[in-house]
Amino acid sequence: MTTVRRSFPVQGMGCAACVARVQGTLQSQKGVREVSVSLASNLARVDYDPSVCTPEGLRSAVREAGYELIIEGTEDEAESEADRRVRQEYGRLRRQAVVALVIAALIMILGMGFKPFPYKNLVLLILSIPVVFWCGGRFFRSAWVQLRHGAANMDTLVALSVGISFLFSVFNMAFPSVWTSRGIEPHVYFESCTMIVAFILLGRILEERAKHSTTASIRKLRALQPATVTVQRVEVKDGVPSVREESVPVSGVVPGDIVLVRPGDRIPVDGKVSSGSSYVDESSLTGEPVPVLKTADSPVWAGTVNGSGSFNVRTEKAGGDTLLSAIIRMVRDAQGSKAPIQNTVDKVAAVFVPVVMGLALLTFLGWVFLAPEDGLTRGLLAMVSVLVIACPCSLGLATPTAIIAGIGAGAEKGILIKDAGALQVASRIKAVVLDKTGTLTEGRPSVTESVYLPEILSEDNPSELDLRDVLYSLERRSDHPLAVAVTASLRGCEQLVVSSFEAVLGKGVSGVVRGKKYYVGNYALLRDVFGDDIPFSPALSEPLRSFLDAGYAVTVFFDDEKIYAVLALEDEIKESSVRAVKELQRSGIEIHMLTGDNASSAARIASAAGITHVRSDVLPQDKQQYVADLQKTRRVAMVGDGINDSAALAKADLSIAMGGGNDIAIDSSMVTIVSSDLARIPELFRLSRRTVRIIRENLFWAFFYNILAIPVAAGVLYPSTGFLLNPMIAAACMALSSVCVVSNSLRLRR
Repeated sequence: MTTVRRSFPVQGMGCAACVARVQGTLQSQKGVREVSVSLASNLARVDYDPSVCTPEGLRSAVREAGYELIIEGTEDEAESEADRRVRQEYGRLRRQAVVALVIAALIMILGMGFKPFPYKNLVLLILSIPVVFWCGGRFFRSAWVQLRHGAANMDTLVALSVGISFLFSVFNMAFPSVWTSRGIEPHVYFESCTMIVAFILLGRILEERAKHSTTASIRKLRALQPATVTVQRVEVKDGVPSVREESVPVSGVVPGDIVLVRPGDRIPVDGKVSSGSSYVDESSLTGEPVPVLKTADSPVWAGTVNGSGSFNVRTEKAGGDTLLSAIIRMVRDAQGSKAPIQNTVDKVAAVFVPVVMGLALLTFLGWVFLAPEDGLTRGLLAMVSVLVIACPCSLGLATPTAIIAGIGAGAEKGILIKDAGALQVASRIKAVVLDKTGTLTEGRPSVTESVYLPEILSEDNPSELDLRDVLYSLERRSDHPLAVAVTASLRGCEQLVVSSFEAVLGKGVSGVVRGKKYYVGNYALLRDVFGDDIPFSPALSEPLRSFLDAGYAVTVFFDDEKIYAVLALEDEIKESSVRAVKELQRSGIEIHMLTGDNASSAARIASAAGITHVRSDVLPQDKQQYVADLQKTRRVAMVGDGINDSAALAKADLSIAMGGGNDIAIDSSMVTIVSSDLARIPELFRLSRRTVRIIRENLFWAFFYNILAIPVAAGVLYPSTGFLLNPMIAAACMALSSVCVVSNSLRLRR
């Protein structure tokens, strides 16, 4: 079964009840495996089987539920279309809010600031009609759609409160004798119903602006991709080849194309510099502010900015295949994911609106029966206040706005967080396990010294085979950093045919050259081949011992009978690693280092970094067991390269890959540090703790607000203080509650 994951923009959602309805509708479709709908980003992330259901079918189901799913084009194109519609709708919302505020203020002045004058109530009625039915028409339309499907949302509460206030006022104007005959002075509440519309529209504007700010990071990332590129094409005229520059859409670029990058341009593709040189600002992907020099064969990535030079790039990946596109997909999916704590909120939100409607009705009946004299009027006002002040919006926005802001803030610093669950787990990490090579160290070891058997290097070597060529050929087949370093030290050697090549995890490689098997690896591989009877010659045993004592990584070259060479390699520790380790330790996190290198080499790096918990000579399965043992008493994060440490990364509570621009690592880990800078790890933990704290603050405010506001609106303070909440004030409080939640989340972007 093939499952496709795609994010679809959703239009028409206004509160947590809407999210629950859209999510339930999508989840019920045949072929849909998993759904996550976010109110803050207005996105639905759907995992579905394309052989069973289609985007068109999903859109039809969502439309039937009263909402709109945008499926046209790619994900980026669909989001661009959604942004266009949002801007269009925002303009309409702003116009209606301005009209509502102006007319509502005029009604307030006429209704409360002037003494009664002829046809006063009629004037107020005429003024309120455009506010209620044009400015507030969106609430009635949404409520009607929900009613047709047997559902209710925030718009239902607003429509009920505004509609009841308006109709009750019209009734009192048309039939005043119903009340005067009972000795009751009839009142109209056009001020309340228009102010409710005005305040809620104003709150929606502020909320949309704040939500727009939380999703700024994904828009910034999308803006990094140029729309057009300059490609160099070779033309042949009259037998003479010439180069022609052609401007084409980025979607028209294919691997192998030569792309011209001018000074100040954003690089449009992933590839390698084919000619020219320049400094490139990669901060948009890595968060590192220092430009990097790019010369021939240097890798470059889409979205980074060229400096003052000019160069050509041979395209390797373009369009949706670039690292930038992978990052955008990851950030989009992460921002649409839900933290585990959101499950509780979703359960509350699913029943919130019906419960509030029930409480409003009980409030009205309570006033009618407990205060017979004026209970009908006061009960009506209290019921309207309860309907208006209840705010499922703040509940629906509390978690996703913080998640979106937190994940976006991380992405801008080169910290790619896969989902909300990873962000929540990161806040509870107590131990970090670090791989050595490429994580603590530069990951670019070099051969500092090499010792060969004298007969290999002597002119009277009887062998027709230069064994340095054998060593070079074996190491060329491996991508391990130590093998790359050995290969670099043997430039000029001949590449030979290697058969039966085998990589022994954590130990080295072997292969057959011209009928004979050779090995290159560490001391553990040496013991596997020879056991305790290792045939060291005096010329090599002493150098080996001195290399080990000095803390170098050691590579040995041998066959089934003899050892031919011993090489010492050194990989320098990064300066930022030392600072990062100290910062993590100050924050109460325990640091452990694991490496396949020998004990002396491990001790040298650990001492420089200030790490006391060290394990050397470990194999990949040993790293996994080490993590499992630590997990018995604490939550553990594993930091590695995402490939060699895959078993340990999979076992850890939080897997962090030092990406270095590797999109495989991005897909396989819970968090990727694009720049491979360990200093980003403390930033990750700080960000996660701040995000979780703000989520808790938001949820406290959302629950506390509703728990406190609804009883006050119902009139519990009236018997002791005589205070009864005005529906206009209730509308202002409801609007303010959502804005407060979103604004609190925006603190993560500072």
